[in-house]
Amino acid sequence: MKELHDFVQTFIDRKAALVQALGQHLAISFWALLIAVIIAIPVAIWVRRYPKVAQVILQLTGVLQTIPSLALLGLLIPFVGIGTVPAIIALVVYALLPIFQNTYVGLTEIDPSTEEAADAMGMSPSRKLFRVELPMAMPIIISGIRTSMVMIIGTATLAALIGAGGLGNFILLGIDRNNTSLILIGAISAALLAIVMSYFITILQKMKFRNVVILIGTIVVIGGGFAGYTAVSQLNQKVVIAGKLGAEPEILINMYKDLITAKDPRLDVELKPNFGKTSFLFSALKSNQINIYPEFTGTVLETLTHSSVTPKTPAAIYHLGKQQLAQQDQMTYLKPMAYNNTYGIAVKDSFAQRYHLKTIEDLQNVQGKLKAGMSMEFMDRRDGLKLVERRYHIKFPVKGMEPELRYRAIHDNQINLIDCYSTDSELRQYHLTVLKDNKHVFPIYQGAPLMTQEFAKKHPQVVSSLNKLAGKISEKQIQQMNYEVNVLDQSPASVARHYLVKHHLIKE
Repeated sequence: MKELHDFVQTFIDRKAALVQALGQHLAISFWALLIAVIIAIPVAIWVRRYPKVAQVILQLTGVLQTIPSLALLGLLIPFVGIGTVPAIIALVVYALLPIFQNTYVGLTEIDPSTEEAADAMGMSPSRKLFRVELPMAMPIIISGIRTSMVMIIGTATLAALIGAGGLGNFILLGIDRNNTSLILIGAISAALLAIVMSYFITILQKMKFRNVVILIGTIVVIGGGFAGYTAVSQLNQKVVIAGKLGAEPEILINMYKDLITAKDPRLDVELKPNFGKTSFLFSALKSNQINIYPEFTGTVLETLTHSSVTPKTPAAIYHLGKQQLAQQDQMTYLKPMAYNNTYGIAVKDSFAQRYHLKTIEDLQNVQGKLKAGMSMEFMDRRDGLKLVERRYHIKFPVKGMEPELRYRAIHDNQINLIDCYSTDSELRQYHLTVLKDNKHVFPIYQGAPLMTQEFAKKHPQVVSSLNKLAGKISEKQIQQMNYEVNVLDQSPASVARHYLVKHHLIKE
């Protein structure tokens, strides 16, 4: 009963966000399906007379479907940025095969006697196509469209990873916060949307071809007009602030918003929480799809500027990152906060006590007992797992896992060693011990607002507002705020505002 109550309460609390996510998901799915239909059906009609060409296209569309969706999205980012456009392109790629294949099969398997009868009646090729061939092939074509539609709606949940929104936001947030209700809301909504769209396609199947064209044309005009209006309206003075996945970035961007609007209430500030990983956010910032996001000094040197030198002191790390960002990417990096959200290696308290583990170096004594689960980013970084193994001369089996899943895995004793961030609320929630980095492998990670130089020059009041956080927030304070959001289920907005009011950064 408690689970049902939590589900209902979560649904009520987030119904407005759900409606928005449904709209985004439906829009992405509709445009992807429509574009796939416009491409696949005419191509299938053209190649029906050329079987060898048709086989090549079938093979090509089949190969495209084997590309992992995340890999395809990653490949598209350098060319079209992040957001809705790459999501739609990826979905179109996956939708082509069922529509093309069914259209081709439907047209080529028409009884030859029917074709001959149409020719005998003196029908032109175009008249025969629209009056005889397409109507006879329509059930098979519709079946292919329905298959593509279900595939699109399911795959579109990944659009949330690149800032395109949709129901994937609920699923990703649920995984990050270990909130089953959010995951179920996203998954059930996607399933219901697929059912509704399937029913809509069934209705189209019963309509006359002309009426279908008119209906779809009307939807396209209305949808295109709304999209155009939205795009134009966003050209106004709107400040878009995005954050990475997780509670902490969402708390920070809510602080940014409150500080900015406290100084200038007329400024329209839009938040995009759980927008994606570092590379996605930085690409969005460079392409002006967002204006600000919180970034960490260590990440700047390792991931964004690929610095070959890492200074030892926090101030030197920040100043080098700020200088390199300005030179390489024309970015403005504001002053950092106090806390250091660095990497760590953690084990259960009980495991640490049993084997007398206090430092990472102590793991040398229990290498044969270790089963690690770590984030893919930590495993790949030069200052992550690779450096830990090299500096501490240890080696152990490790599985790549999503950040939140590794906490659940260690809690369930599926693994016994994880990477972590020093401010993670889960360290307190799951009773974990962070082993001391006595060889200073992990660099300093202090968070600060990142924006383009052009934006900073146009909005000096935003810069001065955000600089109020410089040197503020201790490691203990941010871990407590993360705990309040992740475990006590308080909203990031209320937690952020409470801190700012309590420390006299804004008025009540």
